[in-house]
Amino acid sequence: MKSNWTIGIIGGSGLYQMDALEDAQWISIDTPWGKPSDDVLCGRIGAVQVRFLPRHGRGHRIPPSAVNARANIDALKRAGCTDVLAISAVGSLQEELEPGRFVVVDQFIDRTRGRDSSFFGTGMVAHVSMAEPVCERMAGFAAAAVENAGGKVARGGTYLAMEGPQFSTRAESLLYRQWGADVIGMTAMPEAKLAREAELPYALVGMVTDYDCWREDAAFVEVSDVIAQMEANGTIARKAVEQFMAALPEKRGPSPLDTVLDHALITSPDARDPAMLAKLDAVAGRIL
Repeated sequence: MKSNWTIGIIGGSGLYQMDALEDAQWISIDTPWGKPSDDVLCGRIGAVQVRFLPRHGRGHRIPPSAVNARANIDALKRAGCTDVLAISAVGSLQEELEPGRFVVVDQFIDRTRGRDSSFFGTGMVAHVSMAEPVCERMAGFAAAAVENAGGKVARGGTYLAMEGPQFSTRAESLLYRQWGADVIGMTAMPEAKLAREAELPYALVGMVTDYDCWREDAAFVEVSDVIAQMEANGTIARKAVEQFMAALPEKRGPSPLDTVLDHALITSPDARDPAMLAKLDAVAGRIL
């Protein structure tokens, strides 16, 4: 058994199950932040422990704005995850990122609104750095895994997280291109921020399904077209997950992201709210 690794997989549109899991069982996990999107499917792939959570729930019943990202990340932390690999359908904002290509992103622009984006708050304040929002080690493993699974992959790219559930207007799509965004989706934020607060090294593989709507000579994006491309992408994504697990080192070396809260907590111990601390038992229990 590869020691120390327990990989949390957050499956997005097009990846709702993990057929490769052995000894698999769905486990219900309660969190102080409410219900996660679904039960967590616990098992292993080869020698690696895996915890799979469908971001929209089985059957894709939860819209992007209603995904309880705090509960999802907390549940994965409680399930023993050491790292998180997120997989998500995305639209392309660049000609060279054609439908069918995979993008292992390395930056985010957050345009979501009204979503709970932190585990911390009044009674226990913390500020983590998001300058480099993904784990370089995990991203490298993920990109190599997609290539080994036969997929085309771009290493690096900026993900624009929009609120949804509607797709962009053409003006918005053109604006995001001017900002330097490469792909667009509705779910990576605040997921990536919360993973950082929970000291879970995080990487995201975007599966390009369409060109959004910035190309004036192309048809608008339609859900039927997205679904068809998601099915094709999902086959490679499932193979990539297996390749990812097989290529992990025998032992998990420490990551600097394992201890980001060492320099993030700002509320003095005598001013901390016991009720807030109780809710943080999983995500910040190491340091509180």
